[in-house]
Amino acid sequence: MKQARCGVPDVGEYNHFPRHLKWQNNNVTFRIVNYTPDLKKSDVDRAIRHALNVWSDVTPLIFKKLYKGTADIMISFGEKEHGDYNPFDGPNGLLAHAYPPGQGLGGDTHFDEDEHWTKDSSAYNLFIVAAHELGHALGMSHSADAGALMYPIYSYTTGYPLAEDDIEGIQALYGPNPNPRKVKPKPDAPNKCDPMLSFDAVTELRGETIIFKDRFYWRLHPQMPEPEQTLIKSTWPTIPNKVDAAYENPEKDLYIHKLGLPKKIRKIDAAVHIGDTGKTLLFTDEDYWSYDEATGTMDSGYPRSIEEDFPGMADEVDAASYHHGLLYFFHEHIQYEYSYNYRKVIRIMRTNSFLNC
Repeated sequence: MKQARCGVPDVGEYNHFPRHLKWQNNNVTFRIVNYTPDLKKSDVDRAIRHALNVWSDVTPLIFKKLYKGTADIMISFGEKEHGDYNPFDGPNGLLAHAYPPGQGLGGDTHFDEDEHWTKDSSAYNLFIVAAHELGHALGMSHSADAGALMYPIYSYTTGYPLAEDDIEGIQALYGPNPNPRKVKPKPDAPNKCDPMLSFDAVTELRGETIIFKDRFYWRLHPQMPEPEQTLIKSTWPTIPNKVDAAYENPEKDLYIHKLGLPKKIRKIDAAVHIGDTGKTLLFTDEDYWSYDEATGTMDSGYPRSIEEDFPGMADEVDAASYHHGLLYFFHEHIQYEYSYNYRKVIRIMRTNSFLNC
């Protein structure tokens, strides 16, 4: 899948930008050279000012707008080859790029005019992309934290955009704001090797294993040496930030809205599709239900007790997955490998062992 991303190469891939560059003066000037026709001029001004404020809120930096002449940060919109020998690639793909502090092109920030720029969640939100690119113009590199503003893959988000990793990075360059505003940074991405890690949901999807945790998910594939972590919204922008349960039925390409559960059931803790039987098991509190995918109805005789039907494991389930006759149940930081045919626990492991830890 081609993902929209920043045009600045990742840290491990470039050596032509000197490291740890910063503006030597905390008073930094900027100028908007031209404007995109996608938005009103006032909307562009507001997005750029808001993006700069994201960084000045947590540092001593002060940004002054110039209306003519050369500023430290020259902001412009262009397409394809736009004068810096670093061409854009047309719609989607590379959205923008910026140069680190310095003379000449240093600090300059360019947006691809072939993209459609917006002030909401449609297409590409100018404020979010500008806040990221202006981070580069201030000396920030890309972050490996999928929840950070400086993560290279575009993702629409609402609320305060900086994660703790962003704040630590910019303050390492410029120090903290002497008159700080009260800001609550976004939580960092979960650490896959945290010994107390728990999962929200696990499912198979087109040959990959997808593991949901908070605003993020990991992808596991036999050809991938390590799990890949991504924001949920970057792939599925319309689903909630937190996924309680998920499963794939390879025979159907639809969402099931009405499962026939009692109205008192407000939340499904886990769901897992058993391909051998055509049944989907739905876990809620200490009970579980069986859903027949062929008939689209709940099987009779349910709910049944998790503890009675799955002896040897916890009486609650956070997430579940099925592989070649084995069920994997996750509860808090413990994982149970369970034989569906023999109805017994084979192994008990830490949850994060599923992520090669």
